[in-house]
Amino acid sequence: MTQSREFLYPTKWLSKASSGDRVACELRMRIISGEIESGTILSENKLAADFAVSRSPIREALKILATENMIRLERMGAVVVGLSEKEIEEIYDVRLLIESFVFERIVKMDIHELVKELSKILEMMKVSIKYSDADEFSYQDVLFHETIIRSVNHSHIVMIWNNLKPVMESMILLSMRKRLKEKQEDFNRIIKNHELYIEAIKTKDRDLMIQSLHENFDDVQGKVEDLWTSQQMLSKGVGQKID
Repeated sequence: MTQSREFLYPTKWLSKASSGDRVACELRMRIISGEIESGTILSENKLAADFAVSRSPIREALKILATENMIRLERMGAVVVGLSEKEIEEIYDVRLLIESFVFERIVKMDIHELVKELSKILEMMKVSIKYSDADEFSYQDVLFHETIIRSVNHSHIVMIWNNLKPVMESMILLSMRKRLKEKQEDFNRIIKNHELYIEAIKTKDRDLMIQSLHENFDDVQGKVEDLWTSQQMLSKGVGQKID
């Protein structure tokens, strides 16, 4: 892709990506950041020139973004839809559903290797803070949660996560970059939240698991109370059956 402008998506994360994926990752970041506003019409020819690629990767990228409801494909071109506040809340709702479900599976697992892997990732998060690297922190943050999710070996949960991940990743990147500039103290709280995650998994303590989820999701989104209440009820119900 052309280097005539600074890209929002970390290029080092794209070493194995196709040209279409590269374009999709960058366009997604520009749309979520507001750099490309809702209602903007994206031209294949102009995008091909901007990214110094043929129209084929552009079409591939637009199809990817269309499946994520970031754009709407029309005859005149691709119309940017963007993300509404409601859609952002729904993304975190799905994350909460996934991670609360996964925690209940973890209770019945051997978690020694998982705790070790999560502890290693947490150390990398701490190092990235030390060197003021918001991108690396974001990468390790996403990896931390993905490692928990993949640990239960549930193919359909992983499929849902993979569909959610690109948009989630972009939101986390933009958020962490902003926090690094404006609210660096937030990182200490995020680290403590992740330490609580590990302790909850290590002890298989459901109450601590609920607390760790609650604190983590309160940190990124404060409007999940109704869903959270239902998840507490579900956790207690499942817990009774297991006991």
